[in-house]
Amino acid sequence: MTKNTNQIRWLVPELAFRMIYVMLLFVQVDCIGQANTIKSASIGVVDTTKARASSPKSLTFTASTDQRFFFFNDTRTEDNRREPVSVYGIKAGFLFPPRHNRPALQGGRSASFKAGAGFYFVNQHIDHPGLLPNTSESFTRRLRIATVYYERYILRRKAFEISLPVEFGYGHSRYEINNDQANRHEVANGVFLPLGVGVSAAYQFPAIRWLKPLHWFGLNVLTGYRFILKKDVPDSQINYTGLYFSVGPSFFLENLTADVKNWRKKRKRNRQ
Repeated sequence: MTKNTNQIRWLVPELAFRMIYVMLLFVQVDCIGQANTIKSASIGVVDTTKARASSPKSLTFTASTDQRFFFFNDTRTEDNRREPVSVYGIKAGFLFPPRHNRPALQGGRSASFKAGAGFYFVNQHIDHPGLLPNTSESFTRRLRIATVYYERYILRRKAFEISLPVEFGYGHSRYEINNDQANRHEVANGVFLPLGVGVSAAYQFPAIRWLKPLHWFGLNVLTGYRFILKKDVPDSQINYTGLYFSVGPSFFLENLTADVKNWRKKRKRNRQ
């Protein structure tokens, strides 16, 4: 496989998920947390101060892209160090408001934890020329992983948050080896059940009056370890147990939907 063809294979899933990312920017969700509206018994005036201070009683929808880096035993540099492999994903779920007072959770959308589901995939191909002329050695890995996750917040300020994500999933693997010199052509298909635990930290950019969309975005750092509870994938070829990490931009859909709802309310008041 030529170098250009290999680049195209990596570019297709990346472009697809960027399209999904853009679509998420325009999703209008009605599952926004509602603040309690307290009215004065004498004159019927809404007390907006108390309404803003109360906690939402309903769930808040959230979704984002999630690019990670996995370390596999068979993907190494020339000096025999493990090389990270890009994993593209998307996840969606709900923010659950706290039932009890937690002083560490202040600012931002009120939430004690979030839970939902995700989907991840890997298309990896490595091709090397063989020792003999007109021969090659290559392997191809394709992973598809569906997960459910639970992420509890341990610190949540106005712009900074730390959480402990736990996820469990179901994965399918296709691993193909081609070695022209040894006349070896093997294909291994199998399923596995991954369990991941980690630590995540996120920072939301501040809300600026003349640049409101800025606080829809931020930075996220995630690191964790993946355990394989069950598998029927040959150990001699691959081992999916190992470290993973993610460093990159983050998108906070709940901030966008909250701004959309506030804009609608303001527009309705102006019309009245």
